Amino acid sequence: MTAVTFVVAMALYLYFTGGPRWLRSLTARIRHRIPGSRAGASAAARARQLRTPRVRIAEALGIRTQAGALATRSKIGAEGERRTAARLAPLALAGWRIWHDRALPHGRANVDHLAITPRGVVLVLDTKRWSARRPVSVSGGRLWHGTRDVTARLNGLRHEASTVAQVLGVPVIPVVVMDGPDVQGEPLELDGIHIIPARAVCTRLRVLVLGRRGHAPISQLDARVDQLLPPYMNGPTR
Repeated sequence: MTAVTFVVAMALYLYFTGGPRWLRSLTARIRHRIPGSRAGASAAARARQLRTPRVRIAEALGIRTQAGALATRSKIGAEGERRTAARLAPLALAGWRIWHDRALPHGRANVDHLAITPRGVVLVLDTKRWSARRPVSVSGGRLWHGTRDVTARLNGLRHEASTVAQVLGVPVIPVVVMDGPDVQGEPLELDGIHIIPARAVCTRLRVLVLGRRGHAPISQLDARVDQLLPPYMNGPTR
């Protein structure tokens, strides 16, 4: 076997299988130790799970599958969460506590991003990476993506914010970080949910929490998050 043939064979092996289990496990442990690297971890894992060797072969042959489409959406979502994590980095340097991809105590739901300001204000952030071809707006008490009513897509964030508030025992501000579409008429708010553009996430969050003070010491909130909202890959009840 020539060197070129070997390289091609290994590339195909990694593409269709994702690599041996020990390599995937080692990669996961390394990522877990890098700040912000957990962002999008569960969505990326879901994409890998859906894109089985059979689905990869179908894609290579130009055949569309439902699992492949779901995997693509999960991958896009993971990329959006990683982009948000990178954009939140200046807040972490300014003393904010930020976690990514945390599990709720029960079920399969997860929190994309959880942030606590230096004054103890808690925010739950949900990254939504939608098509940039249509703007996002609020009209008539509904959320619109172009002409499509997408209000129901806020239900998950409502549940996540409510659950985190119960777990931590403090009020929580729910925020949608919109990655892609223009946010018309910002700042937008619908039923207590704030909708901000990803490109200005740090600026908008600073304005949002200006003058607010939390209801518990940060050290106490830190301990509760670590104990009750573990990394999603290790925590959700199946």
